[in-house]
Amino acid sequence: MNVKTLLAASALALSLPLAAQAQGTLPGAARGAEVGADAAGPIGGIVGGAVGAATGTVGGILGVDMQPRFRSYVRERNVRSYDYDGRVAVGTTLPASGVTYYDVPDEYRVRPGYRYTVINDTPVLVDRSHRIVEVIN
Repeated sequence: MNVKTLLAASALALSLPLAAQAQGTLPGAARGAEVGADAAGPIGGIVGGAVGAATGTVGGILGVDMQPRFRSYVRERNVRSYDYDGRVAVGTTLPASGVTYYDVPDEYRVRPGYRYTVINDTPVLVDRSHRIVEVIN
């Protein structure tokens, strides 16, 4: 391995987590690919995109950078909280009736099919089957 390749790989390894952290899936992938390409050319761009997407989604579907903003968005809308006797956790399926589900605005870049609601004063994202897929703490 020559020195140039070693330096490029080192720069890539050090810069990708920083570039992609708290970015969300799409921004994390884009930023990771950009940093990777700068550090190690086309192969670095491919690896950087994958690492950036993975790192950007550590916080779940929204991505760690969007959770506080989304929590504020929900709070500003005064969404009524549903009182639920069960556990509010990923994997819990909520009732189809009695709970109001809302569309997630496009600016949060959540894939179609996910909606949000507030359960026991906690915003959650749910899938089409009303299963909680992310709890926004």
